Amino acid sequence: MEWVKAGHVIAVIAWMAGMLYLPRLFVYHSVAEIGSDKSETFKIMERRLLRGIMTPAMIATYVFGLWMIFGGWVDFATAYWLHAKLFFVLLLTACHGILAKYTRLFAQDKNTKPQKFFRIINEVPTVLMILIVILVVVKPF
Repeated sequence: MEWVKAGHVIAVIAWMAGMLYLPRLFVYHSVAEIGSDKSETFKIMERRLLRGIMTPAMIATYVFGLWMIFGGWVDFATAYWLHAKLFFVLLLTACHGILAKYTRLFAQDKNTKPQKFFRIINEVPTVLMILIVILVVVKPF
């Protein structure tokens, strides 16, 4: 089960790296002129990050995490910290979906959000990550 836990941690790190980097790309992409080389380069970077790293890492995070739960590593019925963690993981997954939506909008040159919007969105995964790590390490309930 230690290998499963290691796989989960590795997947989470890869997923979070993308969740923190993709909105930062949007910050710069939002001020790039449509059709410019810069804009087209951002489109490639965003697509590859989402499809090549973030989504596979998210899936692996879920697979390893559920493996630990259903493998009996944790007593799910009494691990209330885990219930809270899973709630925040679902919110993080929703953020992933929102970032995927903006990746599609940028790819179609249909983004209407300003740079400041993406600067704010960039903080959401960070806050969720902090809450999740505290729940996992401290297990407050």
